[in-house]
Amino acid sequence: MKIMKYRKIGYWTLTIIFAGMMLLSSFLYLTHNPALVKGLQSLGYPEYLLNILGTAKLLGVIALLQTRSVALKEWAYAGFTFNLIGAAWSHLAEGQPATMVMVLFFVLLGSYILNKKLQAHPEANAASVKHQLA
Repeated sequence: MKIMKYRKIGYWTLTIIFAGMMLLSSFLYLTHNPALVKGLQSLGYPEYLLNILGTAKLLGVIALLQTRSVALKEWAYAGFTFNLIGAAWSHLAEGQPATMVMVLFFVLLGSYILNKKLQAHPEANAASVKHQLA
């Protein structure tokens, strides 16, 4: 039981850190932050891509944090993975560092792995909830 508690704490810690970073990114994208506009142009992308990515990241954060649909959460993990692979590839193709992108990818990966471990033992999660309510 104790390991499940630590997994749950680890999962929510990584997930909230990642979601917070994506929420901040979404806000900066949707407000067309000048530094992001310049960065996007340096990668050869049009400015309107900020609106698409900002909206997708906002929806992805909502999907990642919700607890009702496993399938929706899986789609969010997949979408963020594709986004981060594309971002890393774009930066590396232009000779720019992709360090932060890789850090975010590993935070997302940790969240995903812990989420899978928690899903594999739903009875432990239910017992934990019952214990907390008692």
